[in-house]
Amino acid sequence: MKSMPQCEMCGTEAKLVDAIVEGSILSVCSRCAKFGNVIAIQKPVENPRPSKKLEIKQEIEMDKEVETIVEDYSLLVRKARERKGLKQEELARFIAEKESVIQKVESGHLEPSFSLAKKLEQFLGIKLIDKTNVAYEKKELDLNDSTLTIGDLIKFKKN
Repeated sequence: MKSMPQCEMCGTEAKLVDAIVEGSILSVCSRCAKFGNVIAIQKPVENPRPSKKLEIKQEIEMDKEVETIVEDYSLLVRKARERKGLKQEELARFIAEKESVIQKVESGHLEPSFSLAKKLEQFLGIKLIDKTNVAYEKKELDLNDSTLTIGDLIKFKKN
C-alpha cells in the first residue's frame, strides 16, 4: 500500500501544498498552510507566436585593403643593411632602436611592427609592408539551429 507524503511541519500524512513559511519553501498540509503563504503555480498558457528566424549578420567590406609584413623581411633587412655598409649597431642607432631588436628582425625571430617596418623602409630604401586586397564573404548564423554551440558564436564573432 502506498503511503501519502508527510507534512514537513507536523509530520501528518496528507495531501500537501507548497507554502513559504518564515522564508523557506516547505511542503505542508492544509492545516499548517495557514502559518505561511501558499504558493500558487499556474501552468503557462502557450500563445502560438509566429516563429521568428533570428539571424546574426556580419557586415563585410568587399575588397578591403590589408597591410602585412612581407615574408622574407629578415633577408631584405640584412641585405639592405650590408649594401649600405652598416653594422647592426649603427643601423639601430640611426633609426633609434635597440641593437637586439635589429638582430632579432634579421634572424627572423621577431616580425617588425608596422612602425619599425616603416623606419626600416625609409632608411634602407626597401619594401617591407605589402598592401593586398582581400575579399570577404557574407556570413549568416541561424540562432534557431539546434546544433549551434557557444563555440560557433565565438568563432563567428572573431571572424
